[in-house]
Amino acid sequence: MKKARWIAVGLIVVVILALLSSWLLKPGEGGEKLFAFYLPWDDSEENVVSLRRWLDKPAGSLGYVHVGQDGHLYVGGKRIRFLGVNICGGATFPEKEEAEKIASRLAKFGVNIVRFHHMDASWETFNIFDRTFGNTRHLNKEALDRLDYFVAQLKENGIYVDLNLLVSRRFSSADGLLTEIDAVDWKDQQVLGFFVDQVTELEKEYARQLLTHRNPYTGLTYAEDPAVAFVETVNEQGLLHGWLGGVVDRLPEVFKQRLAEGWNNHLKMRYGSTAELAQAWDGEEERIPEVEFLENGFFEAGLDGWTVETHDGAVASYGIVEAPSGLKALEIQVSSVGSAGWHVQFNYPGLEVKTEENFLVTFRARADREATVSVSLKQAHEPWQDLSSAAGVELTTEWKEYEIALIASDSDENARLDISNLGATTGTYQFSSFSMKLSQGYSLREGESLEDSSIAIFALGEFGTRTIAARMDWVGFLYNLEEEYFKDMYRYAKEELGVKALVFGTIVGCSTPNIMAELDAVDTHAYWHHPAFPGVAWDSSNWYVTNEPMVNFLDDSSVSWLALKRVYGKPHLVTEYNHPAPNMYDAETAIILATYAALQDWDGLFLFDYGSKDNWDARQIRGYFDIDQHPVKMATLIPAHIIFASGGIRPAYEQVIVRLDKQKERELIARGRARAWNLPDGRYLGIGAAAPLIHRTAISVEYGPDPIESLDPQEVSIVGPIFRSDTGEVVWNVSNQEKGVLLVNASRSIAVVGFGGRRSFDFGGVLVELGDTLLDDWSVTSLTVMEGQSFTDWDRLLLIAAGYAINTGMSVSDYESGTALAFGSAGLTEVGRFNGGITCGTNWGGAPTLVEGVPMTVRIRAEQDIEVWALDNKGERTREVLVSTEGDYKTFSVGPEYRTLWYELVAQKS
Repeated sequence: MKKARWIAVGLIVVVILALLSSWLLKPGEGGEKLFAFYLPWDDSEENVVSLRRWLDKPAGSLGYVHVGQDGHLYVGGKRIRFLGVNICGGATFPEKEEAEKIASRLAKFGVNIVRFHHMDASWETFNIFDRTFGNTRHLNKEALDRLDYFVAQLKENGIYVDLNLLVSRRFSSADGLLTEIDAVDWKDQQVLGFFVDQVTELEKEYARQLLTHRNPYTGLTYAEDPAVAFVETVNEQGLLHGWLGGVVDRLPEVFKQRLAEGWNNHLKMRYGSTAELAQAWDGEEERIPEVEFLENGFFEAGLDGWTVETHDGAVASYGIVEAPSGLKALEIQVSSVGSAGWHVQFNYPGLEVKTEENFLVTFRARADREATVSVSLKQAHEPWQDLSSAAGVELTTEWKEYEIALIASDSDENARLDISNLGATTGTYQFSSFSMKLSQGYSLREGESLEDSSIAIFALGEFGTRTIAARMDWVGFLYNLEEEYFKDMYRYAKEELGVKALVFGTIVGCSTPNIMAELDAVDTHAYWHHPAFPGVAWDSSNWYVTNEPMVNFLDDSSVSWLALKRVYGKPHLVTEYNHPAPNMYDAETAIILATYAALQDWDGLFLFDYGSKDNWDARQIRGYFDIDQHPVKMATLIPAHIIFASGGIRPAYEQVIVRLDKQKERELIARGRARAWNLPDGRYLGIGAAAPLIHRTAISVEYGPDPIESLDPQEVSIVGPIFRSDTGEVVWNVSNQEKGVLLVNASRSIAVVGFGGRRSFDFGGVLVELGDTLLDDWSVTSLTVMEGQSFTDWDRLLLIAAGYAINTGMSVSDYESGTALAFGSAGLTEVGRFNGGITCGTNWGGAPTLVEGVPMTVRIRAEQDIEVWALDNKGERTREVLVSTEGDYKTFSVGPEYRTLWYELVAQKS
């Protein structure tokens, strides 16, 4: 018995020693770079990482959020900046016990606003509508009660609310609409609200039901509750945007006819007669000579000049065959499709096109079954960008002649005419008689008459066949409808419903800066490499994200995308943002956004998204957009709050401003410069992509305030590869284009984002030396003053050192080849550099998420002694880190041996 006891004791000692050994081993000494680390979904412990005390409670206690004379947000006489998250779908209706914990945790991480999104989602089994009625005209009482309680809990914790009205509601004939509505995609249905009164009235009905409902837990309606900061009209939609995206073209005829009636009435009011209209549309422009751009459009020389492409496993054979009337035709037989329609295409490269040139493309074609191909202009070189909108062409089994107008949005010396989407289905296609010429455009079609209201609406593919005067009228008509819709919805909310919150319309990009500036605030969205679905939208088995670190791609960064949409004199919001997983560099997300938002002096940031109705305690990254269960994205919200919401970085001193009036917006669209998702902004007016890295940037709109002091783009000369803000606090360094680094050096925050491994950085009183990492020396590190005034007068600091994060058992591979790139295990010690499309298909692995411990040495000037503590996943102390004194500096080193992302630094009282 005694012997057995001693054997047991011996085994226990061996196990303990083994555990200690694995805990203490460093990389290079047999240790592991990855370790399990999750942040509990219900954690609300008060400690060094908690920002709860920074929030004014309850939300709204200081009054309503309003816009000050400087165009920024205020509450209680002081500026407020929002750092928020989106909560979506069924997650917006948590159980009451869950709601309390979620709200408390959000406050701990400094979140001071929640955007309620997709409450109306038709794909959710439990949403804001009562399904027992069979329509979307009655609210779900249980969902509403859960929402009320959740909002009350958020309010109590100092967290404001942004309520979205129309996001993903699916209207139906059961709502009292025409039966044709049932055949329209839910997203396309949103376009109808701009010109179909019955749809608009349903939107208003829902707004009244929701906003005038009295929350029993606050005693206030949402219209009058000061904790409601914003009300949004419609998510990512506009009439011009929808038309440019082909939505109007694919609407049922009954709805097109409704739009045509309005179009003809508009023209009658403007011109009165067909004769006057024709005279106005004919214009007096110089005639364009007919020059053929395609030397072998009829395939008389075989495939000379043409290129046929197959990608990603698609299989197609092709050759020249006989066509009717003795003509030649290109025949393409698709025997196996790839994962996207464009994986079989053909094109004619080597074309020189100039901005705003209008091309008429004609050809004959047929297929062995009904099929849709797309025709457009694209770059014939990297990065293969679009140079026009794409026109969809419906092929039949009979030979037909097609006429497409394409307007070049940019100049390019090596463009191509692109015929794509042949890989959408197997089959045989034949094409003949291609021609591409510059086009003056015509005013009226044969038989069109204003007197009998037969002026056709302008289909997207035929738009360029009209004269510029005709195109300006069409764009102006749509523009007016869109403007009136947003103004009417705003008036309804403010005047009839008594909404005290700020009301805005949709995002710039889906509407124009001038239209959006007529409301209370201007909104934007951006994603660094949103998931792409080459086949069917949102197919969970066929998708990829481009695995690139944004810190290497200054010209294409989401910073410029967002900054060049800001309207001078209006609050600027970013209500959706993310670097979606499994991008290996997604730890960049919060700190990069917060840094440049602070430099630009924006007013609100919202990461997308937080939470899942099914599994709050997942302990793993659940999908592309997860924030709440992504340990690195959640942890970096803390320095992001200090940098942005608490004003840790000074706004840029200078501002670059361009003028954009309504006429210019309409003209840019009519001349083909703008496309869906890309409506006019500062990019079209000469502000370079690097300008927002140095100065504030904005657009001055028609009825907005005049800038007091500003620079014209021509006055700004920006030369890289080191881009230093005019405050000196932010530096984006791409001296090595393969290893960019973003540095933040402010009084309360320092950060290194990017390829800083095996390099040293001197921040004055703080020196940081980073070690090598899994991702070729890439990491995200920050040091933040949590208690104190600055790095020369502090009591507590928070150090965050983060790198790669991957779920246990998750396999990330090259989308094209299927080659494995990384597998989620603690034994992962190296990840090869790969900047193409990556995917994990439907296998996101399991819990727990594994994170990288970044090795680094910190030297901080301090007269007093300091303590450094490794923290657990709630921010509580676990192990003390050895600190040494070297002259005026205290020095310590951390790494994966501490099994944590964050550390507390404590200054000892003398």
